[in-house]
Amino acid sequence: MAITFTPYGGIDGLVLVEGKDFRDARGTFMESFRADVWAQAGLPPLLQDNLSRSNRGVIRGLHYQKDPQAVGKLVRCVSGRIFDVAVDIRKSSPSFGKWASIELSGEGNRAFWIPPGFAHGFCALTDDAIVAYKVTGYWAPNVDGGLRWDDPAVGVAWPLPKSEIRLSPKDAVLPPLSAI
Repeated sequence: MAITFTPYGGIDGLVLVEGKDFRDARGTFMESFRADVWAQAGLPPLLQDNLSRSNRGVIRGLHYQKDPQAVGKLVRCVSGRIFDVAVDIRKSSPSFGKWASIELSGEGNRAFWIPPGFAHGFCALTDDAIVAYKVTGYWAPNVDGGLRWDDPAVGVAWPLPKSEIRLSPKDAVLPPLSAI
């Protein structure tokens, strides 16, 4: 099975991961992850799977974990469509504060690798958007962090009007980039 790893968004570390899907009259089959291919690409082990289901307009994020328990995420949309965002929060990076986005959907075999040192979030573009992501570490509340979704210093161009955005109470009060 050929899986390609393509640098993405002009920000060091972000990678578009694409595999082949096989379609016939019965439907579709694909390998969504292979540990051996992942390791051969020089990427860190993935330890946990997470799954979320969101309705249109829900933004989850922008979340991260602080060092020494920062985590990377391999994000895939299983059903529906999402606008997925990664913000570079590595203070020594030349792209600190820059963001990249990608639309992911349940069609095809694409995933987005977001390494440690990035805040991650997504906006559900459809009702019942299901997102599966693998992470390099376990959630730890003592290092849990977040970045305000609409911080003007970052300037993420979310694809839905502000009137359609729905946030959790926690995400609604996240700090701006300047405070992290």
